Amino acid sequence: MTALNIVLYEPEIPANTGNIGRTCAATGTKLHLIEPLGFRLDEKSLKRAGMDYWNELDVTTYMNWNDFTAKNPDARIYMATTKGRRVYTDVSYEPDCFLLFGKESGGIPEELLVSHPDTCIRIPMIGETRSLNLSNSAAIVLYEALRQNQFPNMKLEGRLHRLKWSKT
Repeated sequence: MTALNIVLYEPEIPANTGNIGRTCAATGTKLHLIEPLGFRLDEKSLKRAGMDYWNELDVTTYMNWNDFTAKNPDARIYMATTKGRRVYTDVSYEPDCFLLFGKESGGIPEELLVSHPDTCIRIPMIGETRSLNLSNSAAIVLYEALRQNQFPNMKLEGRLHRLKWSKT
């Protein structure tokens, strides 16, 4: 079974990584973290950040970008950036592709974007908005990739809940 992958390049804010981790756990997506991280991944820190589901994740950490590319040499990587030429919905995502998101303070390094212009994608925004929140951006792009791949191994039917209305 193949799975989509989210890659966070030097994430700085534990809450964003926690939200993305929860999304990954809920979708069967693999999470890849490229160091340095702006927080610790020890059990105490994870619990304090409310990441009690962390043990349900398929998560891998890497010392740096070179370590990541050496361990994933054939990875098809889509780089989410405000500088991307293509809108994220105009891409056909492979079932095992990697969705790369940069650190909160600076995004993906310019040298990576320049060397991979054809796989840079963007989320449309109006006005002079600098960017969306990292965890929101990751969820937006991930769910488009999941939709294109027919939501692999995901439950598509919801439970019907009956609401009881009381007269007051």
